[in-house]
Amino acid sequence: MWETGIALALTVLWSGAVIKAKSVQIGKAAGRKGKGELAKQLMTLPSRYVLEKYGLFDRIQSQLSGLHGQLTSLHGVKWTVEDSKLYVAAAVGYGYAAACGGAWLSVAGQESAFMLIGFVLAVVLPLAKWRDAASKAATRKQDMLLALPELLSKLMLLLGAGETVQGALMRCAVRPPEDRANPLQEELAKTCDAIRNGESFSVAIEGFSRRCAVQEVSLFTTTLLLNYRRGGDKLVLSLKELSYSLWEKRKSVARSRGEEASSKLVFPLVGIFVLLMILVASPAVLLMGL
Repeated sequence: MWETGIALALTVLWSGAVIKAKSVQIGKAAGRKGKGELAKQLMTLPSRYVLEKYGLFDRIQSQLSGLHGQLTSLHGVKWTVEDSKLYVAAAVGYGYAAACGGAWLSVAGQESAFMLIGFVLAVVLPLAKWRDAASKAATRKQDMLLALPELLSKLMLLLGAGETVQGALMRCAVRPPEDRANPLQEELAKTCDAIRNGESFSVAIEGFSRRCAVQEVSLFTTTLLLNYRRGGDKLVLSLKELSYSLWEKRKSVARSRGEEASSKLVFPLVGIFVLLMILVASPAVLLMGL
């Protein structure tokens, strides 16, 4: 049967890619990344080898750069381009595994629909993994934009009460145990730890801005670095001017999240409406049939 031929061809191609990948340096490097995770290696090694061999990474260089920026914002500055390539390779590998699984299910169940589902998943899974990184990065940015105006308000209050800039930042970094961790709060806590460990204030703040990778946070850190030596009313006034625009952006983010939540409720409501229509109309249809 043709289903068996396709399943065997997919399996042989994948096995050959695994053997080739382990025989070259690129495969050894990826293997060290996934040591102890056999399933992950089997998904990543061959697809990484194929993508590199046929120059597919070069063809999607611009998209890969965007993905790398999103993953760097999620995982920190230690995330490298090689890690992003392995992320893409894993996504492609899982898609290929879905195609192989669908092909063998088609052979076992004598149903060609399984193969079609497997090929659809082979396309959908990598795209979904790519989109997942983008959505997580966007959510992280929105969370920071929501928390930044509150941080500025606390900072201005403490500075107005006579606290130093470093002392005010360290007080703002303290989070009650019951509060949900916010990415901005976590990055600020890391910055305060670096200052306590002897790192200079300017270097720690620049690292904070780089890790957050949000334009509004960069404006905040620039304002802080330009005015923290002078302190006093000038720093408070500069932060107050910045807070006006940040509160407006917070309102727009909250509004967009509310619109997204309401749009997500449309589909369940439509489904419930259809079910109610069926429940109401079915007795009348049955009576008419009688």
